Amino acid sequence: MRRLEYKWLVGITFVLGLIMQILDMTVLNVALATLGREFHVGEGTLQWVLTGYMISLAVFVPSSGWIADRFGSKRTFELAIVLFTLASVLCGLSTEMWMLIGARILQGVGGGMLVPVGQAMLFRAFPAHERAKASAVLSIPITVAPALGPLLGGVLVQYASWRWIFFINVPVGAVALLFTVLFLKEEQRDRPGRFDLPGFVLAGAGLATLLVSLDQGAQLGWGRPSAWGVLLAAVLLICGLVVRELRTPEPMLDLRLLGDRLFGTGNALLICSTGAIFGTLFLLPLFLQNLRGYTPFESGLVLMPQALTMLIATQVVSRIYGRVGPRRLLLIGFCMIISVGGALQLLGTTTPVWFLVALLMWLGLGMGLLMTPLQTAAFARITGPAMGHASSLFNASRQVATALGTAVCATLFVTLSTAFASTVDMTAAGAAEQVQMAAYRGAFLASIGFGVAGLLLSLRVRDSDAAATLDQVRKPGPQDGKHGGDRTDTTTVR
Repeated sequence: MRRLEYKWLVGITFVLGLIMQILDMTVLNVALATLGREFHVGEGTLQWVLTGYMISLAVFVPSSGWIADRFGSKRTFELAIVLFTLASVLCGLSTEMWMLIGARILQGVGGGMLVPVGQAMLFRAFPAHERAKASAVLSIPITVAPALGPLLGGVLVQYASWRWIFFINVPVGAVALLFTVLFLKEEQRDRPGRFDLPGFVLAGAGLATLLVSLDQGAQLGWGRPSAWGVLLAAVLLICGLVVRELRTPEPMLDLRLLGDRLFGTGNALLICSTGAIFGTLFLLPLFLQNLRGYTPFESGLVLMPQALTMLIATQVVSRIYGRVGPRRLLLIGFCMIISVGGALQLLGTTTPVWFLVALLMWLGLGMGLLMTPLQTAAFARITGPAMGHASSLFNASRQVATALGTAVCATLFVTLSTAFASTVDMTAAGAAEQVQMAAYRGAFLASIGFGVAGLLLSLRVRDSDAAATLDQVRKPGPQDGKHGGDRTDTTTVR
């Protein structure tokens, strides 16, 4: 008989669910061309496999905090896993494109609740002074799944069937559901308040419109008036959301939490770090495949050391965070991100692969230095009752940051490609290659911009604000369990 603390059971369960969701997203990207041939559809229709999921995700991420408060975190997490797993089965069984798109929308409903609710449960289970360990737990799926996704997707599509990129979620979802049912406890919940229908509509529509506009702008370009029209609509919806949520006493999305200096700064830092990282990781596979001739599988192998370095770094940082504090770690991490953007200016078509791998490992180290202090410090002063709403806000920021980083880099690449092409003779040998290389270098500069913004924002972080998460704070006693679930229960695993 082995005894596991309750917090680690929550961590294992959440890791399983998060791996399932992230793996699904990264595996699918490799299979899009195959899906287009299978269903005989063009890129416009195929894009809805991604866009439909993105829209439903955007609708349910902001509302997940209220849903968990109303129906219970455990029940909501169970429902999210069931919906995501069932939708994966339906995706794999699809015989028409409309069936696949519908199943992906259902997947987004589950995914939109799974991550925010799971993160809130995780941070409630770990006492404040141990949340660096919780962030280290979060880093496992966040780093491993994106690295394995392209490799696994390539193998499944090439040697099995595209349907298995969805069926692979079923055993993971089944184990996650089993852990949830057997080991997790329903948390005591406060009165959630009335359902804020205007807030729900504005939050879902605003975030969905913003994500779609950034994605479409990056994919199709910003030269079309419709692209700016959708972006303007997103801005107006979000402005309406801010006005509504600040005036209502029981908001769907508690924007007042951003008034906390540390949590507000943490969300801004999340946008800077995620934008820099995802923008870079969006461009590098394209560079490797378009200019270096690598296959998706080979480019995945080149990127894997970055994920492994990040995973190791987060585990080390979780052990020193309590003594060092968040401020210095964040400053060093953003300096490393900036240095990577500068070093990428040296990249060329004949650059040795070992140089790129070393650079990616340096990037992984910088990401590892950022992830743990950012997530730990941001939630340092968030109490248990507000954890669900805070997690919803934090994950909404993450979704926006991912789309923003990709959109900025893609837009820079397309704009610079057009500008450079007008200055050279494109009929000359190697001209197209030179133009693309110059455009890649220019687009990589976006990571420096995000990094500099993050570096300046890090100066606002004070270690004293995050004192509850540092080692010098006393460990909570039994009386602390009623405040935000900071307890260290144990459950017997037979």
